[in-house]
Amino acid sequence: MQIVVQLILVTGVIFLSFVLMRGSSNARHMAIRRMMTMLFALAAVVSIFFPKLLQTVASWLGIGRGTDLVLYGFIVTFLIFMASTYQRFRAQEVALTKLSRRIALKEARKPWLEE
Repeated sequence: MQIVVQLILVTGVIFLSFVLMRGSSNARHMAIRRMMTMLFALAAVVSIFFPKLLQTVASWLGIGRGTDLVLYGFIVTFLIFMASTYQRFRAQEVALTKLSRRIALKEARKPWLEE
């Protein structure tokens, strides 16, 4: 039964890793994002197959349990995600503002050309 749960978890991690790797951005950002995603996938697979290793790493870092280490990792990952999402939305807002201004200037009425 444990192997079935492990296979389901690994399949889910692999699927999520591929979903996270999709997206568009500059090449440097995408390379970093893909490396971090693959690192996450590798760590997740190792922790699924070797849960005692996660406990050992947690103890080595001075954290009581392996689940606490996972929670702390999730919190850090979530904060990084929020920061990068904010930056991306801010860049989109700036681009949309510039585009709106261009369209407004292009379609503005030019009274000196009329009549």
